[in-house]
Amino acid sequence: MQVTETGSEGLKREFTIVVEASEIESKVDARIAELAKTANMQGFRPGKVPQSLLRQRYGDSVMGEVLEEAVNNGTTQALTDNDLRPAMQPKVDVKEFDKGKDLEYTVEVEILPTIEPTDFSKIKLERMKAEPAKTEVEDAIKRLADAQKTFEADPKRKSENGDAVVIDFVGSVDGVEFDGGKGEDHSLELGSNSFIPGFEEQLIGKKTGDHVQVKVDFPADYGSDELAGKAAVFEVDVKEVKVASAAEINDALAERVGLENLEALTTAITEQMSGDYDGMARQRLKRELLDILADSHDFDVPQGMVDQEFEGIWQQVEQQRAQDGDDAEGEDAGKSDDELKEEYRDIAVRRVRLGLLLSDIGTTNNIEVQQDEVNRAMAEQARQFPGQEQMLVEYYQKNPDAMNSLRAPIYEDKVVDFILELASVSEKKVSVDDLMAEPEATDKPKPKKKAAAKKKAAPKKKAAAKADDAEEKPAAKKKPAAKKKAAAKKEAE
Repeated sequence: MQVTETGSEGLKREFTIVVEASEIESKVDARIAELAKTANMQGFRPGKVPQSLLRQRYGDSVMGEVLEEAVNNGTTQALTDNDLRPAMQPKVDVKEFDKGKDLEYTVEVEILPTIEPTDFSKIKLERMKAEPAKTEVEDAIKRLADAQKTFEADPKRKSENGDAVVIDFVGSVDGVEFDGGKGEDHSLELGSNSFIPGFEEQLIGKKTGDHVQVKVDFPADYGSDELAGKAAVFEVDVKEVKVASAAEINDALAERVGLENLEALTTAITEQMSGDYDGMARQRLKRELLDILADSHDFDVPQGMVDQEFEGIWQQVEQQRAQDGDDAEGEDAGKSDDELKEEYRDIAVRRVRLGLLLSDIGTTNNIEVQQDEVNRAMAEQARQFPGQEQMLVEYYQKNPDAMNSLRAPIYEDKVVDFILELASVSEKKVSVDDLMAEPEATDKPKPKKKAAAKKKAAPKKKAAAKADDAEEKPAAKKKPAAKKKAAAKKEAE
């Protein structure tokens, strides 16, 4: 086998590999001989089938196996002999092969760059710390009490906003009943906005035994095409009017939610809110760290990885366009596809660079994700689908890509925690409003861009992490009346 390097530019390498015909034929002969030991063919005893007959029947398939093995071995040898770590699957192109002739093929591969991480001890960060105010905790307890409210029937009462009415109803469009427009003994809290706009308002001021003809228009964007934008009439019988009574804020309320007393409830809510704020502060700190890492490292990234990342981003953009239609507005509005693609490609480059950097740091420092950590993440996901927990667990267990989607963010967070331990992190007490404000609204300047890390041609470790949340930029949104959609574009500031 002859391996010749024919191209070397940046992270790209090209090789021409020639496997001599005699080597291929020798391997085919060896396979046929091995097959002959156990071959069972009518008219012959097992292991006594002539090799010429086996070659006639199985020669093409054996040749295919030998060629595939030769290509794989040659590619592996080219990478190993040159101490190269591929960023993605190498591209193989067979240039020439006929029976009895040499096999010649080319291998194109992008390698991973050598990365020189900055001195993490020189990174200075501030971790925001916000504590819930007493009034916030009190408001949360009031909301809890409101959620625990009870309703008592009052046969003489005329319904008011906040009351519950028990109703039977039948809906029709143009005098024809429609599917899903009928209900019996339905309890509807007035003011909850759980029915079609305009429905609940027409039941205010009614009492037990009243019959009401409710006229409404289905919204133009209603989920059913048959009903969207249509005028409907509901024949409604009010069977009961119930008055709401909020639960008293006392030890009994705490016991109702499984706590010992009101003090314990107050402590639990305070701790929960503090934990939520700490989580927000953590995300702010992580985002700032990733900004600093992105600005302080400038090494070549494999174009194939960038292309793959960009395609994923652009697919999200086009999906959101399909949802928004012609109503899209925001910072993407008025920009051409070329302008947008340039912006999103920059985001893809940054994501790939940060992913490679975090992976290199993790590999160099032996950071690993343990199976019990993945299991906890899997269990947390499963809890979000009551009754389908086992099915979800089996889905992850049978799908390596899905399992990696659980592992990757855990790995990334562990690498981030490792860097934060080395960095200088001070605590800054802030208000809740300051914590929740967009970073662009703060007075803190962005870190200045440092000198680029020295580039080298040799590769290092393969990326296992992707810093997806390092690039955050809001996607174009619909007009205020439109339903809020998930952002496809993220911004780094």
